[in-house]
Amino acid sequence: MKLHNNTIRGVHTALQAIFEEGQYADKVIERTLKSNPKWGARDRSFIAETTYEMVRWWRLIGHLSPSKDYWDLFGTYWLMQGNQLPEWEEFARINPDKLKGKYESIEDPAMLESIPEWLHKLGKSELGDKWESEIHSLNEEAEVVLRVNTLKTTRERLKNQLAADGINTYIVKGYPDALVLEERENVFRHPAFKEGLFEVQDASSQLVAAALAVEPGMRVIDACAGAGGKALHLAALMENKGKILAMDVEDWKLQQTKLRARRDGVSIIEPKAIEGTKTIKRLKESADRLLLDVPCSGLGVLRRNPDTKWKLSLDSIQKVRETQQEILQSYPSMLKPGGQMVYATCSILPSENELQVKKFLESEAGKNFELIEDQKVLAQESGFDGFYIARLLKKPTAD
Repeated sequence: MKLHNNTIRGVHTALQAIFEEGQYADKVIERTLKSNPKWGARDRSFIAETTYEMVRWWRLIGHLSPSKDYWDLFGTYWLMQGNQLPEWEEFARINPDKLKGKYESIEDPAMLESIPEWLHKLGKSELGDKWESEIHSLNEEAEVVLRVNTLKTTRERLKNQLAADGINTYIVKGYPDALVLEERENVFRHPAFKEGLFEVQDASSQLVAAALAVEPGMRVIDACAGAGGKALHLAALMENKGKILAMDVEDWKLQQTKLRARRDGVSIIEPKAIEGTKTIKRLKESADRLLLDVPCSGLGVLRRNPDTKWKLSLDSIQKVRETQQEILQSYPSMLKPGGQMVYATCSILPSENELQVKKFLESEAGKNFELIEDQKVLAQESGFDGFYIARLLKKPTAD
């Protein structure tokens, strides 16, 4: 592939915003592409993919590069991909043979997988001999997965509709609403997306709403709804009959839920901001089903958010564990006796997952609950994101 000076500079600008200003990679890339409307589809794809991959391999690139200069860092990355560098003066400091020798001498697994040392130690201590295979899987580029909106179409119909426009997808067993793209594509521009026929949602994430075992006509609370992806899936599973309260402590996220619901033809979602403990108390024992898709480290979704590993710390993970337990101690009061609850994270760490559920069940707040089943979804086994999903029953009260 021929390199162009202006697109490499676009990558440099994006990397500076991510690493020097601490901005989120997805927002940076979105803004970078918007600010340069003259770039063609190939250039835009190059900038987005190169930025993400350089963020993913940032520590390793920095170790191999002759300097921290952005041209040296890009040139090092380009060689790591098996490409050749053009004879530009910007790449004069890079010696491909020296770089290859330096790479072959690395023995540190954390450096080879381009993760912080503390994260390697934590992963090893929590996942044991599964850790190295898991982090290797999480360093692979994520596939694009669609969730078919069954309120408006069927999986087969959408598959054929996309194929007619040259977008080929395949079906994966065990994920009834999922279609996986054979090649990366900007599907947000496709008319089918604008008509609300699908959402982009990883296959593992689609397991969460399914685990809640909802039925049409139920009253459901999605208490950590964010932008509403799982609430929309729940609405489809409920055939748009019943009521879903989409709640979050950040009201601005819920505005996105409203827009998405309108596009998807969903009318049963009511967004509601959590303004404190009073909001939770007012909803005591009002839900047939409760979804707690809690804040987490996000280690299970490193493939699509590679900058997470540079923003996390042991302290931030400890704080998120505290938040998870606070939610578990308070929010389950909104569930009716006999109702079911799902606790989910996009983390692979037992300390955020089964150990949190165990702690809840052993506490006063969890004494009336029992674990029905749980799923530990690892990227190395599923081929999709890492997730944890636990389904719990609130015991019926004795008459």
